[in-house]
Amino acid sequence: MHERIAEIEARFEELTELLGDPEVASDHRRMAELARERSRLEPIVELGRRFRETEEALADARDLLRSGDEDERELAREEEERLTPLLADLEEELKLALLPRDPADEKDAIIEIRAGAGGEEAALFAADLFRMYQRYAERQGWRLEVLNTSEAGPGGYREMTFKLSGEDAYRRMKHESGVHRVQRVPETESQGRIHTSTATVAVLPEVDEVEVEIDWSEVRTDIFHASSAGGQNVNKVATAVRFTHEPTGIVVVCQDERSQAKNRAKAESVLRARLYELERAKADAEVADARRSQVGSGDRSEKIRTYNFPDDRVTDHRVRLTRHGLPRILDGEIDALIDAVAMEEQSRLLQQAATT
Repeated sequence: MHERIAEIEARFEELTELLGDPEVASDHRRMAELARERSRLEPIVELGRRFRETEEALADARDLLRSGDEDERELAREEEERLTPLLADLEEELKLALLPRDPADEKDAIIEIRAGAGGEEAALFAADLFRMYQRYAERQGWRLEVLNTSEAGPGGYREMTFKLSGEDAYRRMKHESGVHRVQRVPETESQGRIHTSTATVAVLPEVDEVEVEIDWSEVRTDIFHASSAGGQNVNKVATAVRFTHEPTGIVVVCQDERSQAKNRAKAESVLRARLYELERAKADAEVADARRSQVGSGDRSEKIRTYNFPDDRVTDHRVRLTRHGLPRILDGEIDALIDAVAMEEQSRLLQQAATT
């Protein structure tokens, strides 16, 4: 661990020097990247300094216990009792801080919600999930930008794609990927029977052109008239954009903007994110089939959470956590659910680190 801390401290010093270099300062993009990296390393450097100072102080106290006079040994004993648990706590903090980071954690998030099994009720549930994430974004101080919508019936969505921009957006949201299930009595159900519906959520990191280069010769582009939920054309000019990536079959549609150029830019952003996630999934499978087995791979076929209205509860099946107060949760109070899955992931990574 000492060697790893020394490496991070050396990189931190290098970044500090680079940020003071006029040549680097002229490249605003690189400057921002280096500043983000330095900001990420700074708390680890500070933690390492505190760990080293505490370790040295504890070693001094133990030396006094062996060689000091009676008064010195008494003081040293008190110091040892104080510093031993402190050093253990700092060591655990460092282990967590030194865990491998997902390179996408600092990115913005693109979220796709799709109604699954359950018809109109599934579309309404997709809308509920969107509002839940919208309220959560407000609580986090993130910016939400709708990229594309496909309405289904009054108040429901067949599909909804949006972007969340802000600190830790992807890191906090990434484990929301999967199948969300709802159990409730629909308003149109006269017999009071509980119906089960689903919606899928996919969370993708937003990437730029440098990270994913699209070969446009492999992409079919269709321009068409945007349609409303009832199927009517809402624009006289064809502004909606559909990209079909032929090698993978990925299809992206954006039609919410009145400008074709804006729809094209949004569709390109989503296509780039989905291609990036596809490559990440391939790499993960090659490295280890069970990499995220305990917290969920983000596979859309995996049921991750159930929202049970009759019992006023939400259950996350990955960590076997149940919380009551469904209205509050659907109003964006989902930190406890997100934190539980993140802690499970940390625990698994710590176990992996201990055995390698």
